Amino acid sequence: MSVLQQIDKWSSAHHPRWLIVLRVALGLCLFIKGISFISNITTLEILLQKDFKTSSLWIAYAVTWIHLFGGLMIVVGLLTRLVVLLQIPILVGAIVMVNTNQTIFSGSSELLFPIVLLLLSIFFLIEGGGPISLDNYFRKHPRDM
Repeated sequence: MSVLQQIDKWSSAHHPRWLIVLRVALGLCLFIKGISFISNITTLEILLQKDFKTSSLWIAYAVTWIHLFGGLMIVVGLLTRLVVLLQIPILVGAIVMVNTNQTIFSGSSELLFPIVLLLLSIFFLIEGGGPISLDNYFRKHPRDM
């Protein structure tokens, strides 16, 4: 039995129901951040252009759509580990590149939000979607696909 299968088996047996609320909250936060990015795409491009000397418009759009679709998929629990794995580099980039000149304790800091989202993403990378997710449904009903 592989390590991932052992983690998945343990996770299925010990998954409290309140973690589902936490997974949905993570997905909604990412989705809302994606909506914020799409409404302010030029601002995001300007922020990214400081670190990437070339045209960063495609990076801004990629980050936006990964947040939008990834957030929805996390909410319903579809391909949770894969989607969270795609979110982690974006969140690390948000912490390192965008918020490097701020501290957690400054009054206008947004550094705490991506740190919390990163920690939750790492947690759900290990934990998976849980018992109430489309991942679990498709695992139990393979003929319905």
